[in-house]
Amino acid sequence: MLYLAMRKLTGFAFADPDDPHNWLVALLATVVVVLLAQPVREAIQNALDRVFYRDRYDYRRALVGFARDLNSDLDVVRLSQRLVTRVVETLVVDRMALMLADERLGDFKTIGDYGFSQPVPLLLRSSSFVERLDRGHTIALDDPIAAARFVAEEVESWRDQGIFYFVPCVFEDAAIAVLALGRKDTDEPFNSEDLALLTAVAGQVATAIENGRLYRRLHLKAEELGRMREFNDNILESLDDGLAVFDEDERIAHWNHALEVLYGVKRADASGRRLADIFDSSFVEALRAARQENPAGATLFRVALNRRRAAEGGSHGETERLLVNATVAPLQSPIGPGAIEGTILLVENVTERVRLEEQLQISEKMASIGLLAAGVAHEVNTPLTGISSYAQMLLEQADPADPRTKLLEKIERQTFRAAKIVNGLLTLSRPGVQGGERQDVDLNRVVGDVLSLLEHQFEVGKIRIRRELADPPMPVMGVEHQLQQVFLNLFLNARDAMPRGGWLTVTTRADGRHVVAEVGDTGSGVPPEHLARIYDPFFTTKAIGRGTGLGLSITYSIVHEHAGSIRCDSVLGQGTRFTLTFPQADVAAARTIAH
Repeated sequence: MLYLAMRKLTGFAFADPDDPHNWLVALLATVVVVLLAQPVREAIQNALDRVFYRDRYDYRRALVGFARDLNSDLDVVRLSQRLVTRVVETLVVDRMALMLADERLGDFKTIGDYGFSQPVPLLLRSSSFVERLDRGHTIALDDPIAAARFVAEEVESWRDQGIFYFVPCVFEDAAIAVLALGRKDTDEPFNSEDLALLTAVAGQVATAIENGRLYRRLHLKAEELGRMREFNDNILESLDDGLAVFDEDERIAHWNHALEVLYGVKRADASGRRLADIFDSSFVEALRAARQENPAGATLFRVALNRRRAAEGGSHGETERLLVNATVAPLQSPIGPGAIEGTILLVENVTERVRLEEQLQISEKMASIGLLAAGVAHEVNTPLTGISSYAQMLLEQADPADPRTKLLEKIERQTFRAAKIVNGLLTLSRPGVQGGERQDVDLNRVVGDVLSLLEHQFEVGKIRIRRELADPPMPVMGVEHQLQQVFLNLFLNARDAMPRGGWLTVTTRADGRHVVAEVGDTGSGVPPEHLARIYDPFFTTKAIGRGTGLGLSITYSIVHEHAGSIRCDSVLGQGTRFTLTFPQADVAAARTIAH
């Protein structure tokens, strides 16, 4: 046909064999036939496939569309099962496996299969198949000429498994997966249309698998970052010290649990708010000054931090003064060195430590003063006794009308006053020997007895009493009259602090293995600069003649002798609260036996 067409075009007759032009045309026709035979054959075969396999042709088009949809499935295992099921249904093959390349070793392992009675073996990276698969070529073991390129034992091994076709899923010049297929159920080999379809599907599968791998890597990275963040958060939350992070606008970005406990503000209430909205202004100003003076970081030692104690119903009650060490340091940005994205605030509550240090200093001071007081008392007591005796003797002989009698009476009163001070010094120096035998003492009864003694004075002074006593009462081990002296001194101080009346609140309660008593007033309060000196002998803020300045010194000594502690909290203009802590009677008795 090609020859006749060329003859028609050239006008030469084939019948004349002697004409050389006819031989030239014949030669050209032969060459054209050889060149066009394969493409024409494939085109004719494809056309025949469409005619004879029209029922399957729609399924094939649907398979290509399905392969495109695989890109939305990021689960590689689920993707493999869906793909295998759809290919088997479309091409009606007896078996199929989707083999995925290991990202580390490169070997291909089955992740989805159909029709195998035994596990599908690995396709090793060292296999003679892999180089050709990486180039994107399909391997057909049904074709003897194609199979001859590979190791014969390997070819036979895969044929024994029932696998005759390997279609590569290539991404970036490397096979990342392979479609391994057997024959059709009719035992027919795959035709050109089948192989073209599988090649198109394999390209989509490669993209889908790579997307799934990228998603898995991102998911693992996100999980790793999440674990790192949780680890870091656990470190921050495990700190005993309060920690906050705030930005350049002083808006709080982080607030750990320790700071919630220390300052009494929940993280949800602090996050996003400015420092000035949470902390008192003096504390914020101190932080700003420290940051400005030392941009690289600074620590403020024993700075005052005022917080409000939570009252019933969630509202804020009275103010509590804390002493804290506050450290500010710049928060480095991951952008690069020198980039700052905020500030770290570390708050260490040293209130109790400072109080213990102060108590230790007071104890050491009181011990020294006690030794001095004992010596002074003994030295003064002897001449004082003589003066008092002589004055009393002269008074017995004096005429009441004599003007000198009044002078003798003044001498007697002053010697009594001096004797009282001397006795106070003796009590201060060795309170333990001034009492009697220790026994269980009910603090509630002690408080009640002393209040009854001062009841009239409180009524006259318009001082109202609020009692909140433990029920049942908790006994302590001690000397009852000494404990009465403690509460008498505290009540008298409260009375003097409220010259215009007010409230005296007395509370007792159990606190673990201790008994706590609190005495609070609504008086004038103690100036902060005087708090450290209130237990010093002869120190007083009262007017001249209103007190000797020994009351709190003696109180401190008695409490200390009873293995207790005393603490004073005072706000100028609002009042003062003394907190006394004693071991319960059984604990104190155990300590006594142990010693």
